[in-house]
Amino acid sequence: MIVTTGNEIEGHVITGYLGVIRGIVVRSPNIAQGLIGGLKQIIGGNIEAFADVCEAARREAYDRMVQHAEEVGADAVIGMRYDATEFATNATEVLAYGTAVTVAALEQA
Repeated sequence: MIVTTGNEIEGHVITGYLGVIRGIVVRSPNIAQGLIGGLKQIIGGNIEAFADVCEAARREAYDRMVQHAEEVGADAVIGMRYDATEFATNATEVLAYGTAVTVAALEQA
């Protein structure tokens, strides 16, 4: 699956637009991550425990987006973006989204 933040794919022509696809995940830190992150907030600096939670959420949202694209028969996703919204204490929604497309390789001259 080709995924790009751009609106074109080099060496390919877009043959069809299948619509917006998305992958949504809601994450919160586990108890250990919450304790370590809370202590780190007091001292300051990068909070690696929270960064790990964010990275896992983005990875899972991305994987779900790709799965959704495959379900609609896409060859690629263009205009891919992430969005995150905190909607409860220590609970954040991470959304990966883009436009599912079908593509064909350009003929080499």
